[in-house]
Amino acid sequence: MAVECRRRRKESMQVAEQGKYVYDWPRPMVTADAAVFAFLDGRPNLLLIRRKIDPYKGCWALPGGFVETDEDLPDAAARELGEETGLKGISLEQLGAFGRPGRDPRGRTITVVYFGIVEEGWDRIRAADDAERVQWFDIKNLPQMAFDHDEIARCAIERLNRQSGPRLGLSPAR
Repeated sequence: MAVECRRRRKESMQVAEQGKYVYDWPRPMVTADAAVFAFLDGRPNLLLIRRKIDPYKGCWALPGGFVETDEDLPDAAARELGEETGLKGISLEQLGAFGRPGRDPRGRTITVVYFGIVEEGWDRIRAADDAERVQWFDIKNLPQMAFDHDEIARCAIERLNRQSGPRLGLSPAR
């Protein structure tokens, strides 16, 4: 049962009791993804997972997944990265939010993407959870990706270029 609260302008607002949700309009789902890089033999590589489940079963994607209702966004990105790839303790910073309608066939989904660079332990990756495989890809030879992850990867590579400096000549193949 909802409890009614009063706002300053005497408008009523529905507030849910703990564990209950009260909404009169559709709401989007929220996911957190991780764009993580490592320099292998001096070349920048992006970490991708091959999805084990639909949608896009068998396709490459950034590690990520749904945010739990009581979870902070950076914690969700770190949790999903660890669950799907085995990488833990990676410093992540927010890259941006992506929410074009239709980006996810399951419904209206907004993702908040985090960016990180792995300096050690990059060789200890392992696929788990809903990832059937995990692999580093040279940024000049990325596979086609699920959802809008191609676009997200381009944005992450631009960030990497700004942070690492143009002297590295970083740019995606496409």
